[in-house]
Amino acid sequence: MTTLVSPEFADLLDRLFKQASAAREETRRAVADLSDEEQAGLMRSRTDYRALYSRFNNVPLAVSRETGTLLYMLARGARARNIVEFGTSFGISTLHLAAALRDNGGGRLITSEFEPSKVARARNNLVAGGLLDLVEIREGDALTTLRADLPETIDLVLLDGAKALYPDILDLMENRLKPGAFVVADNADSSPYYLARVRSPANGYLSVPFGEDVELSMRLG
Repeated sequence: MTTLVSPEFADLLDRLFKQASAAREETRRAVADLSDEEQAGLMRSRTDYRALYSRFNNVPLAVSRETGTLLYMLARGARARNIVEFGTSFGISTLHLAAALRDNGGGRLITSEFEPSKVARARNNLVAGGLLDLVEIREGDALTTLRADLPETIDLVLLDGAKALYPDILDLMENRLKPGAFVVADNADSSPYYLARVRSPANGYLSVPFGEDVELSMRLG
């Protein structure tokens, strides 16, 4: 039986997804004082992103169930050993990726999160899922924490932090992506420069949208 569908692990994911669903109203309230234009401006800002995401320090910004399953499938199918994640939040996506590493026979998942309270929540959830030994959580701004000590080759990247930083984070690891490596970007519509980059084969990617808000890209050889 694979980790993802084992009864205890599936129950953990069910609880976490229910918590994320219940927190949607709290997420809306966190930015209720901002106009749609102001929210969009902060979302696309490369300097003010912390002002936006600090509003969500107590709420899970989780991937969907479908995206979680996609992450697991991609990591298993690629036989991934080295994965990097930008934006841990409460660790729902981290659990899916680490479960794939476990079922692949092991590996290393590096994930970055700048909210200390979320780091603690994610670590607790990884302990509950029995996967903490596969995960290194780096606390702080990913522009710093993901700048050094990355694997020589990376099999899969998940971008799910500040959307304006997607191109900058990709820059930090692009030369380590092996041919055929996957890059998954959640809420990618909020990062138009990133989309323009990965949707151009001249930049070394094939890319397609997945679902309503995910961009799935593959590094060309």
